[in-house]
Amino acid sequence: MVSPMVRDTPDGQAGYMTSEGEYMTTMIHADGTRPRPPVVGSLVYLVMNLLVGIAAFVTFAVLFSVGVGTAVVWVGLPLLAFAVVLCRVGGQVERARVYALLDTYIAVPHKPLPDTKRWQARIKDPATWKALTYFVLLLPIGIAEFSIMVAAWATSLGLFALPVYFRWLPDGEYRLWDWNHPWLVVDSTFEALPFAAVGMVLLAGTLVLTKAMGAAHARFARMLLGPSQASVGGGVL
Repeated sequence: MVSPMVRDTPDGQAGYMTSEGEYMTTMIHADGTRPRPPVVGSLVYLVMNLLVGIAAFVTFAVLFSVGVGTAVVWVGLPLLAFAVVLCRVGGQVERARVYALLDTYIAVPHKPLPDTKRWQARIKDPATWKALTYFVLLLPIGIAEFSIMVAAWATSLGLFALPVYFRWLPDGEYRLWDWNHPWLVVDSTFEALPFAAVGMVLLAGTLVLTKAMGAAHARFARMLLGPSQASVGGGVL
């Protein structure tokens, strides 16, 4: 049987000490420290964060506020217990989502539950509250990520494809800024080509931005949803 003791090796492997005293190694697919997420996965993940952040924030705000408010009459205790379990389950789901879309593996940070006082162990586990912190912060972060992604992709793709769709706009022309008092009117393919060139440059920058934001969020998730450096270095996960 393999014990939960884990330590790193210089060649990028993780080592496990068995109950018989044998040291075994296994290659980790990705440890979250250098994520390289794909563009499409990053875009889907970052856009999804708005809905996930809203749902998580509302759910935990209701559970903890109602649970604390009614704990004096014991009604809130089941709600608080459910909130604690939901933090841990939600963290596991989010780790799976990060792995599926951002191609970044995050190890489970929770210590093995003891045979007795399991609820106390769940409550005292720092990983439980780090997961709650993650979901609370996901709302403002998700709003920012969603807004940046929508603005960047809409602007770059809109300019890049302008030579194709301008003829289907009202009056068959594209009017820059103010529709009634435009700064510039584009009503031919030749006039739309400079905008397409600008859109191509912006699109290239948007691709880089999307990957960078996906990698940044993967590091953020690794920090709050993964094991601490002390646990990885020589402790119990």
